Amino acid sequence: MLRGERAMVLDYLRHYRATFERTCEGLDADQLARRSVPPSSLSLLGLLRHLVAVEYSWCRRVMERRLDRPKMYGKDEHRDADFDGAVADPAVVAEAWTAWRTEVAHAERWYDAALSFDVLGTHDDGEVELRDVLVHLVEEYARHCGHADLLRECIDGRTGL
Repeated sequence: MLRGERAMVLDYLRHYRATFERTCEGLDADQLARRSVPPSSLSLLGLLRHLVAVEYSWCRRVMERRLDRPKMYGKDEHRDADFDGAVADPAVVAEAWTAWRTEVAHAERWYDAALSFDVLGTHDDGEVELRDVLVHLVEEYARHCGHADLLRECIDGRTGL
């Protein structure tokens, strides 16, 4: 049984990360890049790239207080670059999975090493506690796991992964 805020929040985050990864398992580049409905650019690959950017931004930019680092995938120039660049190319897919695993591993090490959930990071809107960042990440993953489940169902009928 989980005890305490730290264990509970980090376990939920790990659960949703694993759920997202499982939802994408076994799909090729064409399937991962398949868009939901025009004019939306929503796809599983776009969600993956978006989650890479989310992990990178909240840990490396906000919690490490490095807002000077550029956003991933050209998001400084174009807000939806992560989704728009999600094209059916095996190299793009491989890069996205490698980047996601790298950013998740980096974030997990950082969060595990944090002395408390009271640690402050710097956001464009001001200082933010680690606990707020982690709760936001749980919310972000939970929401996108719902999107991913619907996208996967449209591809091959599988749900509840």
